[in-house]
Amino acid sequence: MIGTSTTALKHQLELEPSETKHRIGIFGGTFNPPHVGQLVLAECVGKQLGLEKVYWMPNAQPVDATHASAIEPSYRMQLVHMAILDNPFFELELLEIRNGGESHTYQSMKELVDTHPENEYYFIMGANTVRKLPTWDHIDELSQIVMFAAGVHSGQETTSDYPVLWFDVPNISVSASEVRTRIRMNQSINYLVPEREALFIREYDLYRGLYD
Repeated sequence: MIGTSTTALKHQLELEPSETKHRIGIFGGTFNPPHVGQLVLAECVGKQLGLEKVYWMPNAQPVDATHASAIEPSYRMQLVHMAILDNPFFELELLEIRNGGESHTYQSMKELVDTHPENEYYFIMGANTVRKLPTWDHIDELSQIVMFAAGVHSGQETTSDYPVLWFDVPNISVSASEVRTRIRMNQSINYLVPEREALFIREYDLYRGLYD
């Protein structure tokens, strides 16, 4: 762990799980498509936190305009399933896809917290996502019901106006937009996504007709 602000430490103590609580990670996103950088991030942060499981939660309709070209949620769900299939530490959480419509993190996490009081939730993200937290709906309320846990590598800032636990992760420079571009250009995506996922993308001819 690189560092934790005083506010974050206080908040962590407030969220300290009892002996009956399960420490569960939620890794939400569009996953358009999921890639090895996200797999490493979720694994590293989740293991350093000592979580029982990390649930990947693909959204139904992203509210971020940068994901306007996202493919159908049913496909993205299958891509996540393919990406995490061999790792028993990972599971799928289909709450947002089942609910449909725009996916707002606070609403989804409140539903999970209310439905599963036996769990203590940690919301996993990358350092770049931390910078976007002030733009999230109901961010103050969200910060009271979950603990933010961020993966960071050398050169990235570790400050936030919200309580965040920071963890070292390898610097793997890959993005979903890069993967999509390589697919459109008929270039290899081997080792950027798991093999099973790459085969699924090819089988269903995903992303070739899309432009960011």
